[in-house]
Amino acid sequence: MSQLKPFRAYRPRPELAAQVAAVPYDVVNTQEAAELAKGNPHSFLHVGRPEIDLPAGTDVHADEVYAKGVANLMRMIETGTLMQEGLPSLYVYQQRMGDHVQAGLVGLCSVQEYENGTIKRHEFTRKDKEDDRTRHVTEQNANAEPVFLTYKAVPYIDHIVNDIRKLPPVYDVVTPDGIGHTVWVVTGEPVICELVNLFNGVPALYIADGHHRTAAAIRYGQARRTAAGAAATGDEPFESFMAVVFPHDQLKIMDYNRVVKDLNGLSPDAFLAKVRDKFDVAPAAHRSPKAPTTFGMYLGGAWYELKAKPGTYPASDPVRGLDVSILQENLLGPILGIDDPRTNTRIDFVGGIRGMDELERRVKNGYAVAFSLFPTSLDQLMSVADAGEVMPPKSTWFEPKLRSGLLVRMYEG
Repeated sequence: MSQLKPFRAYRPRPELAAQVAAVPYDVVNTQEAAELAKGNPHSFLHVGRPEIDLPAGTDVHADEVYAKGVANLMRMIETGTLMQEGLPSLYVYQQRMGDHVQAGLVGLCSVQEYENGTIKRHEFTRKDKEDDRTRHVTEQNANAEPVFLTYKAVPYIDHIVNDIRKLPPVYDVVTPDGIGHTVWVVTGEPVICELVNLFNGVPALYIADGHHRTAAAIRYGQARRTAAGAAATGDEPFESFMAVVFPHDQLKIMDYNRVVKDLNGLSPDAFLAKVRDKFDVAPAAHRSPKAPTTFGMYLGGAWYELKAKPGTYPASDPVRGLDVSILQENLLGPILGIDDPRTNTRIDFVGGIRGMDELERRVKNGYAVAFSLFPTSLDQLMSVADAGEVMPPKSTWFEPKLRSGLLVRMYEG
């Protein structure tokens, strides 16, 4: 079973929703966040990236940064920028990017279900990032930004959500990147009960995006549970966290590409000769691959198509059969010396939303080679999670990104 509980969200006054809505904390650096929030005191980046309100050069892990995040969140509540829902509710959150539309439900999911494996992950987290977000959650006493989960689609849940989407929304904003964000409040008790019961029949939820936010909420809940000791009942607010839960067949995973600073001491010709050991290499008709186990490579001002040779990878292995694994194990590691892409400073990762022009730009401005990948599928993601395995780093890039600030959950009690 999967828990999805209603809650009393804090959300912007309708006339301020477009100003409050902000990109997630982890898709921008401090400078980018400051530029986006410039001249806009309502931007939720003041909560997610509070260092932008402190002197330049302030350590993002300094005590005053966390304190500023608390102060900014409290200010938004006290001034009425964020108002609290009158009754416990679920919410429908729809995003539109071009022709692509996805609509999920926002509610509270279970800490214990993460612990017992009902909520499944597909990647490792970094302790420093976990520590940072855990402190934000603890000091703000809030899930300020939602986790992005998915589940294997249930037609009747889709039917109910589609009926809700026929009603007038509370927010319908288009952010500067052209993406539409629409929110409906689900308040009717019969509808809420029906959705809660339907999710009780969903066998598992999968973390799509937001592993660090999830880990922070779990650590916060565990710490509060330990502090409560024998008095804990298992139904306290800290036993749940806010998430947007999307059906899997509506989600869009984009490619997550790689650029490498040098050829590991090889000449371009020697490098190509080594690549041909495991890949068929030919001039590319397209900059991005059109099928799995095929890669684009930009080298010396030209695009090549690389096709992994049969037998060079274990196709039946849910992890090692992924394109990101094939590239890592057959090229990035043995040829370019990228032993651990999580820590090696010679490699960088470029989300597919930036396009192939960005790969060319990187190579023209100091990198030696770029690789474009075919997107990982939702089926592959769920197969890895179901097997209890994790993907290599930077395997998935989800678009569109959720906007922060439209729905906030404060821990109460």
